[in-house]
Amino acid sequence: MNDPAAFARAAIERLRADVPGRAIVAASGGIDSTAAALLAERALGDRARAVFVDTGLLREGEVRRVGELFRSTGLRYDVVEASARFLGALAGVADPEEKRRRVGAEFIGLFEEEGAKFGTDRLVQGTIAPDWIESGGELRSTIKTHHNVGGVPKGTRLTLVEPLRDLYKDEVRALARHLGIPEADRQPFPGPGLAVRVAGPVSEDGIRCVRVANAIVEEEVDRAVAAHEMPRPWQYFAVLLATRTVGVTGDNRVLGGAVCVRIVDSVDAMTATAAHPPTAVLGRIAERITRDLAGRVVRVLYDITDKPPATIEWE
Repeated sequence: MNDPAAFARAAIERLRADVPGRAIVAASGGIDSTAAALLAERALGDRARAVFVDTGLLREGEVRRVGELFRSTGLRYDVVEASARFLGALAGVADPEEKRRRVGAEFIGLFEEEGAKFGTDRLVQGTIAPDWIESGGELRSTIKTHHNVGGVPKGTRLTLVEPLRDLYKDEVRALARHLGIPEADRQPFPGPGLAVRVAGPVSEDGIRCVRVANAIVEEEVDRAVAAHEMPRPWQYFAVLLATRTVGVTGDNRVLGGAVCVRIVDSVDAMTATAAHPPTAVLGRIAERITRDLAGRVVRVLYDITDKPPATIEWE
């Protein structure tokens, strides 16, 4: 995509052709879905309804932040609170692919219900090229099943409309800047949310734990960037590992959890390089995580693996 303005005009025309009536838009608050939602609203006006789902798998303060983002762009949207639904579907699920399938199925079931209320079977999604490339199919190997591609049940009543399908992340960010979306370079967040940052079985306690750790990583990296200690990375987050490790509290031996910190640089998310932040930044992250999650986490690790051979997310 060489010209974001030309792409936007063509996408709006395609949306009008693909959606003869109404459509709902899966609007997560990420750059991809926000760009798709704005294109849909400009194409369809009040025949488009953006739906933001609070899955209970979101980062600290995400509902508030997404609301501020949507209001700043003038996007009309509704919030559906569905924490119990998603956490219930994921309870005890350990396999990463099954997590993604279940999240995808719950999203589609919910959007089918919301679409029926709005009188439509059209669902606009912010699917981009890495989503369907990594999800496999035809001659492609499956790297990981993206919830909005491989997680979509085959029998869904919805017709998917994907105006960004052939774009890569750097192209979406250029489009977002053209559309006037604030924080167009904000780091990506996986569609299945914190469910794929709890390695192993999903539990409400694990989600709460990784939410705290993730917030600390984001706060400390943002603080270091503002202080010119390091350049702003592409993505930075925490993963709660499915392991127990020995620690010490006072003079007592304790058994607790471990968190891994991941910070990477990338352009299009197809490849990534592990960042090497200052030791002092990592030290502050480790100190805060083990203090704020005392009794729960006793060890903090740092992932120095590029993509490939690793993926950006752990699951």
